[in-house]
Amino acid sequence: MEVPVHDSRSSIRSRRRLVRKTALAATAALAAGLVVYVPSVSAAPAAPAGEPTDIKTVSSGWTIPWGTSWLPDGKSALVTERDDFRVFSISADGATKKQVGTVPESQTTGGEGGLMGVAVDPQWATNHYVYFMHTSSEGNRVARMTYDGSSLSGYTVLLKGIKKARYHNGGRLAFGPDGYLYATTGDAQSKPLAQDKNSLNGKILRMTRDGKPAPGNPFDNYVYSLGHRNPQGIAFDPQGRLWEAELGDATRDELNLIKPGKNYGWPTCEGNCNVSGMTNPKKTWGVAEASPSGVAIVDGAVYMAALKGQRMWRIPINADNENVGTAKAFYVGQYGRLRSVTTVPGAKALWLSTTNADGNGGQPDGADKIFRVTIG
Repeated sequence: MEVPVHDSRSSIRSRRRLVRKTALAATAALAAGLVVYVPSVSAAPAAPAGEPTDIKTVSSGWTIPWGTSWLPDGKSALVTERDDFRVFSISADGATKKQVGTVPESQTTGGEGGLMGVAVDPQWATNHYVYFMHTSSEGNRVARMTYDGSSLSGYTVLLKGIKKARYHNGGRLAFGPDGYLYATTGDAQSKPLAQDKNSLNGKILRMTRDGKPAPGNPFDNYVYSLGHRNPQGIAFDPQGRLWEAELGDATRDELNLIKPGKNYGWPTCEGNCNVSGMTNPKKTWGVAEASPSGVAIVDGAVYMAALKGQRMWRIPINADNENVGTAKAFYVGQYGRLRSVTTVPGAKALWLSTTNADGNGGQPDGADKIFRVTIG
């Protein structure tokens, strides 16, 4: 039955008077040294983790902005452009955009290779190191450069020998809470490489700042996990867990919770399967609604940028278990192909980039944008 508006307002005023009288009585009793029992008032249920509430353009005029990494002070970020190998510094408000250099010995593959991931060293204030993953003449590399706040210099190869192909090059870099550098590699269109523990392809790799295998890696080499087809997104949650987004082949894309030494199935499995020794994803999608690239974590949820799906997915995660909630899509078809999503330091917000100027987006050079998404 519908309640008349005036009755509802009268009821609210009565409850407010009761609360004020109770509070005054409790204050007087406490002043007199009495112990008072105050009837409990039912609290409103806790609000769920926030969802995107606002999106605005931070910067425009980009051509395939593939990777983004913030400097530790949160005042600016470095952004890579895939096909022309340029690196830019952009201020947090987007007002200042400056090219700070290019990554030497980079080349494209006529598809998905080129200058891809970037990771600023957490200790940048003292060592000024910045790391890149890029395609070169012999394959994909992880390289280190020095960034003094205005320009790049001192190109040093840390790891080479990662096979390249027109497609399936992986390319994302991120520092873990353990201080080691993680890199995603694709299978380079050679499926068996993903199951070969001695191959660098189809893997998540873990290494030191000097490009050596990180201590404690499960196979005593660079390999941290295996059985990946084309992983393009990694992010760590506040509990230190590693989440990964992966492009499937023809049927299922994946969100995985990565653990050292685990096998995530490709090419034996695409999506869920019951094969012994394989680890199932936490969530899957049809390739038409996802084809994921970057991921970021804010306020209890993984945010996943989708290329072919032209949307951003929000997937709630739990701090006390490994379950994930119902995925929800935002901005479906509004901004085209979404490539990189990055947490804004010190804020419940994301940077989200498009790559509509790539071969699949059909837009001209300079058509891409970076947005700021506020999480409510």
